[in-house]
Amino acid sequence: MSKKQPESAAIKHDDTIEFAGDYNLNAIVLIAHDGTATDIKPMVLEMNIYEGIYNNAITGSIVLGDTQNLIGTLPIQGTERLAFKLSTPGANADAHIIDATEKTGHPFHIYKLTDKNQITPGTVSYILHFASREFMRNQRIKVSQSYSTEYSQMVSKIFTDPLYLDSRKKLFFEGTQSDTMVIPNLSPFNAIAVIGKSSIPRNAPPNSQVGYYFYETTKGFYFRTWQSMVSVMGHTERPIKQVFYYQPKEGTDNAVDETGNPEDKIVNDYKNVESYEFINQFHDVAANTALGTYGHRVITHNMYDKSYNIADYNYHNTFARNKHTDSMYGFQTGGSNTEIAAIVESPVDFDDNAISDYAESRVSLQPSSRFVHDDDKGNYGIDPKNDGLLSGLRIGQAAQVASGTKLRLVTKGQSFLEAGDLIQFNLRNVDAKNSDGEEDPQYSGKYVILKIRHRITPEEYKQVLECVKDSVKTKWPGQIDKFPGRSSKQKGQVIDIYAGNSRSGGR
Repeated sequence: MSKKQPESAAIKHDDTIEFAGDYNLNAIVLIAHDGTATDIKPMVLEMNIYEGIYNNAITGSIVLGDTQNLIGTLPIQGTERLAFKLSTPGANADAHIIDATEKTGHPFHIYKLTDKNQITPGTVSYILHFASREFMRNQRIKVSQSYSTEYSQMVSKIFTDPLYLDSRKKLFFEGTQSDTMVIPNLSPFNAIAVIGKSSIPRNAPPNSQVGYYFYETTKGFYFRTWQSMVSVMGHTERPIKQVFYYQPKEGTDNAVDETGNPEDKIVNDYKNVESYEFINQFHDVAANTALGTYGHRVITHNMYDKSYNIADYNYHNTFARNKHTDSMYGFQTGGSNTEIAAIVESPVDFDDNAISDYAESRVSLQPSSRFVHDDDKGNYGIDPKNDGLLSGLRIGQAAQVASGTKLRLVTKGQSFLEAGDLIQFNLRNVDAKNSDGEEDPQYSGKYVILKIRHRITPEEYKQVLECVKDSVKTKWPGQIDKFPGRSSKQKGQVIDIYAGNSRSGGR
């Protein structure tokens, strides 16, 4: 339980929340290799837990101020386990608890000790690094197996197989197509990554979504697409986990929400972020062009029958078929949501082409063989003619997320939040004339949580959320069909610097 309490608090109850950032953490138990258990909570200066959609497993660190020479008496050698239960007072549901206990949860595994320092004559500080059991298991074994089933079932089998990852946790997955695949001596995480690259969701429209994320949160593992993070089966809106806004503190106990109406102070503190920062609010158009985010030509060739196929990926055409963070327009009208794309479709050059019309921005060559497993299927388990288009779509979709508008929020700790959750950030437009409190048309709206840092100190529980969006809340104004300024430009000239000027030596 946290030590900091309001002066008005008399007796602290585990089922009563006193302030935003309050938490229950009765013990942090270090379990030695021989089973000896020691409560190290009095020594803990800070504990951090990290999760993210790019992280296959949870990792963390714990900073200790050791006055008992624990490092030598146990001794700590990197094979210990760490057990604890973190929750918000009054929360009893599993979704609101981070359970790493031996009895009901899954302890973390210590794998490294660093930064040992003598801070006072009688105190040594050091950092213990820990991770989930699956993180360590992945380092120790390899998968060599052939599968002929749904891709999601291949992942499930690797996940639960006692010879492989042997996880005892929950796996939340999104169903895929079926195919045959051979895994050649890869670690479980690498094997799942290979499967994820070729996976297509069963419920997705044709040629609209490909590529899966495999990651762990404090509630379990996920194998899912980006579209499942922003929608339900690509058809309806996904519920928002939490609404956040930024409202400077005014030095008063009276709390109001973002619209100015009175609100419970604790509820207000959970929704009102302490600080926010846009990490890459300006899109790097040059880098994204080279990466194939907007246009990509994929040439697939079959070395056996000497055939080849050319497929062009177009960002705006594909964007219209998918759901995105700000897909309200598409959900409400049942039509296209192209207008909320991260970049406008107006012409960018004298040829009147949009930025997505240049397929040769990136050109890739990819082999595609048929009948490898006696099935007329390509690299994605379907018609091989789609290989090029699906590769362009997979690379483009991943680049949209990686280069989207990224937002970092510092909030009071809310243990029910997970990487992959959909949140909403209401940001007022910075304008002296904005007396009605209108929200920023591009940077306000829905975001997916990419990463979470859970930071626990003796005083309080905070979270650092790194979020991303791949669209804008309100369409860009002024889209045009013709490149502007055409009449003022002359035709280019080619001039020989030596022509008619042989004596002067040219320019």
